[in-house]
Amino acid sequence: MKLRPTPYVWVSFAMIVGVMGTALISPLYGLYRDAWDLKPSDVSMIYVVYMFGALCGLLTLGRLADRLGFRPVMTGSLVLVLVGTLISLAAPDMAVLSVGRFIVGVASSMMTTSATVGLTALSPFGRPQRAAVMAGLLMAVGFGLGPLLGGIMGQWAPAPLVTTYVPTLVLGALGLWALRRVPLPAEGGGPSRRLHWRDLLPHLTWPEASASSTFLLTCILPFLVFGVFGLYAAMSPLFLDKLVPWHGPVVSGTAIALILFMSAAVQNLVSHMKTYRCGSRGMAVLVLSNALLMVNLFVGSGLLFVIGVVCTSIGHGMGSVAGMSVVTRIAGPHNRSGLVATFLLVGYIGSMLPMMAMGWIADHWGLPVAVCAFCSMVIVLGTVVGVLFHRHPRIRAVAG
Repeated sequence: MKLRPTPYVWVSFAMIVGVMGTALISPLYGLYRDAWDLKPSDVSMIYVVYMFGALCGLLTLGRLADRLGFRPVMTGSLVLVLVGTLISLAAPDMAVLSVGRFIVGVASSMMTTSATVGLTALSPFGRPQRAAVMAGLLMAVGFGLGPLLGGIMGQWAPAPLVTTYVPTLVLGALGLWALRRVPLPAEGGGPSRRLHWRDLLPHLTWPEASASSTFLLTCILPFLVFGVFGLYAAMSPLFLDKLVPWHGPVVSGTAIALILFMSAAVQNLVSHMKTYRCGSRGMAVLVLSNALLMVNLFVGSGLLFVIGVVCTSIGHGMGSVAGMSVVTRIAGPHNRSGLVATFLLVGYIGSMLPMMAMGWIADHWGLPVAVCAFCSMVIVLGTVVGVLFHRHPRIRAVAG
């Protein structure tokens, strides 16, 4: 049986299904809290375990697609997504759910790296830069559809902690079948080289001394950007009732999806902006979003919440573009992959440590105090970084 859609379409479908399944759970955290009587620190830990799995996958498996080709790595990723989803569906407690989330986190990194290689190789759009942009957009669609679907299912489906995972299982099985059956052109399968144990070692590097301060300053951007998104992805289902008159998983799911969709759009719109302006303005908007979030804890305005989500999306997109732009321009062929890995490592740390701190603070002094503490950190650090990023001579010279 021959599949009529092109290989690019089927690989895109498999990638969207894979990343959608990894992001599905975020709107359900409030339901898990109520069902299992979880503390805020428990919820934050489930999210941190997922991010730790993604970090491990990035550091140890990120180069597999270059060695084995993208199809076997994407296939393995989908298998892990299905296994992790099944474990999550059947989880009787937090410990088992965390195991499933760790597996899904590993799968997430495998999917993003291998799918980027595959979509770039199979792209019908010609230029590599345009192909990479399309791959990023498709990935954003997949990550955004996850919480959106999770929110809708969590709001209205029966037994949502079980049935919400069913679409991922069905679509994931279809994607796995298609990925194994789709005919690939010879150049689309990627290289197949002998795998060496050194390929599984983390590849982290630091730039030369002349670029050290530039890189250090730039790495704070993903720390803040990943951290603020983590606030919405992990903790917002626990405190949204204090911000808006609307309730339920669909609210947090829609907010998370909106951040991802709008961030992807913003990244394309500002791609030609001078990088020092993009980074500094992104930090300014991110600071504003967190100030609005703090104010809204006491006001409870739906309008302020929407404005804050939009500002978060803009800050997320601009900060992401500016940070990656500086890293790619100060890197050379000998250290590019290592610098990108270090840059992303700091981002993952930003999504884990603040969430752990928020969970601990919320257990002892309540969620409003935890949210205010986090927002205050972002406001102070984001203001300082924005000013320094705008004035830094190396960033102006290299990325201007």
